[in-house]
Amino acid sequence: MSEPDKRPAPGRRILSLAVPALGALIAEPLLLLTDTALVGHLGSETLAGLGVASTVLQTAIGLMVFLAYTTTPIVARRLGAGDTPGAIRAGIEGMWFGLGVGVVLAAAGLPAGEWLISFFTGDPAARAEAWTYLLISLAGVPAMLVVIAATGLLRGLQNTRTPLIVSIVGAAVNAGANAALIYAAGLGIAGAALGTVAVQWGMALVYAVIAVRAARANEVSLAPGLGRRGETLRASGWMILRTLTLRASLVTVVWMGGRIGVDELAALQVLFTLYNLTAFALDALAIAGQALVGRGLGAGDRDEVRAVTTRLIRWAVGFGALLGCAFLAASPVLGRVFTSDVGVLAVLPWGVATLALTLPLAGYVFVLDGILIGAGDARYLAIAGVVPLVVLVALEAAVIALGSALGWNGPTSLVALWAVFGGGFLGTRALTLWWRSRGDDWMITGATR
Repeated sequence: MSEPDKRPAPGRRILSLAVPALGALIAEPLLLLTDTALVGHLGSETLAGLGVASTVLQTAIGLMVFLAYTTTPIVARRLGAGDTPGAIRAGIEGMWFGLGVGVVLAAAGLPAGEWLISFFTGDPAARAEAWTYLLISLAGVPAMLVVIAATGLLRGLQNTRTPLIVSIVGAAVNAGANAALIYAAGLGIAGAALGTVAVQWGMALVYAVIAVRAARANEVSLAPGLGRRGETLRASGWMILRTLTLRASLVTVVWMGGRIGVDELAALQVLFTLYNLTAFALDALAIAGQALVGRGLGAGDRDEVRAVTTRLIRWAVGFGALLGCAFLAASPVLGRVFTSDVGVLAVLPWGVATLALTLPLAGYVFVLDGILIGAGDARYLAIAGVVPLVVLVALEAAVIALGSALGWNGPTSLVALWAVFGGGFLGTRALTLWWRSRGDDWMITGATR
């Protein structure tokens, strides 16, 4: 007779990872949300400048999110197969790689930054504010990539509590430092960038100390290198393509907002700040999925993977619905948290309401995407990711044509922008992910895929 499974039920295992991950993931976008709330009261040009600069930064950093998304399943698979030293070494290699790539990106941003900003807006005041924020923020890019890779290591080791603590402390320090630098020191948007960069390097240092201790405890080398990770760089290439299509979708929406007007662009920055906050919150379930699916496949347990997948999808849709109801109820007044500009406040409630209606769909997309990432199914995600982007661009072209013909502006244009993103883009992603998840081809077992 086989021994009964003494592991906690799937729901308890999901919660043990997702609840701490939720706190950590919410704390990360709070860095940007804090900047938005503080900077927003300096004027619409400054808020629009922050929106452009943060889009450039988040696009560059977002393309490197594979540092976590490849590290987590690799570490989890090796942990599930009983190779703890190999799991830790994979994470350390990712941190070194993140540091090197971050230095290259920061250096590339110096000559390219002003050109990228001019692509989004022609308003001189908004461009000047955007360049100030971007120039200072480039110094924090290497630190952010180290943090991303280190977070992937800890998630793969089934530890989401440590990232929670680091993120909460970092967000709290960031809020205090930025308030002092922006207003007390009178540095404006430059103060927001300086405070955030300092916090980013502080977080990177904390993770470096944690990684060194783990390596010494398991007799793992701390030397730079790719090692067995070299073979995973091919998979990372697919993950970069997948992330590129996601970031391109956000860039096209911001570009469209910039063509409409400064008030709409500023309002769009608030919407994306709220979207990022809720996306990270919903992603807590996806992070649990990455860790549990990777470990389950490493241990060869397909039944476990399927049970976790079913539970995660149900919870994600329900959580998205709850968040949507909260945003819908707060939509008439939520904008005042971020700005006092009359023009921006006039269009924001409609945009927030449209965002709220798309959140259940977003929950489904985020969690199923995370499950397939945990399975190492990067090739499918990359190829299938092209389809939603094509659909989005086509819908945006239709909105531009209709807007020109019918004279759309203000709330109507903002609602149309978010409808094509939240409905068209996310809806198409949901279809491509559902199609893949129906069968078992993505569930390849073993210590490596």
